[in-house]
Amino acid sequence: MSRIGLLAGKGRLPFIWAKAAQQNGHEVYIYRLIKEEKRELEGIADQVRDINVAALDELINTIKADGIKELVMIGKVEKTLLFQGVQLDQRMERLLAGLDVLQDDNIMLAFVAELASEGIKVIDQATYIRELFPEAGLLTSGKPDEQLLSDMKYGFQIAREIGRLDIGQTVVVKNKAVLAVEAIEGTDLAIKRAGQLGGPGAVVAKVSKPQQDWRFDIPTIGETTIRNLIEINARGLVIEAGKTFIIEQESLIKEAERHGIIIMAMETASG
Repeated sequence: MSRIGLLAGKGRLPFIWAKAAQQNGHEVYIYRLIKEEKRELEGIADQVRDINVAALDELINTIKADGIKELVMIGKVEKTLLFQGVQLDQRMERLLAGLDVLQDDNIMLAFVAELASEGIKVIDQATYIRELFPEAGLLTSGKPDEQLLSDMKYGFQIAREIGRLDIGQTVVVKNKAVLAVEAIEGTDLAIKRAGQLGGPGAVVAKVSKPQQDWRFDIPTIGETTIRNLIEINARGLVIEAGKTFIIEQESLIKEAERHGIIIMAMETASG
């Protein structure tokens, strides 16, 4: 079996990816960046190591020592870590100091290039799990009324635009007014803020950036997203068909329907 590495952030996606990679004939070595409950990962991976994302030199040396030539980076890692007193090693400090701006794509591209300089290739996140991408159309059984459909299209358009600017992937709208734009705080907090500001009836739009590099940051919808939509009494969710992961889609759709939330996957041309 060939060996492959997995740089794992938060969420269930690393487990799903590891399982799929094993089914495709790989030994999976996981490098956990977030110290959360790990029994699930330990149950599926051939090896699990905890490692500090800020210790770039140690991270690279560990991956090389394990004989890893290909690596996937998957799961949520919050950029706020860079601004919360985390001790960066000299290699990470040099990497960040060489950037004009600390936008997500700039940081990730520099990180990928640093790995490549050591012979470690970062592969497409969708490798082995493309079945998580939804096709275009309504995913829930309910049909949006004219107002909801209008907000979905508007939110989709605005989300694409903030993605183009590399600000975030998510916006929340209501009656064609933007309630919240995702920035460094992430999708979950943006949704909650929108609920506080706009009350019930909002629409959440989460899309891929027009220039999305599929080696990192493919948008993902899961149980937490739906829970937050329910919490703010949202009316709908619009995502991008073929470019957004949905985790455990069947149960997620059922939960959305139970709370009257309509989910639609749109193609870029229709936004």
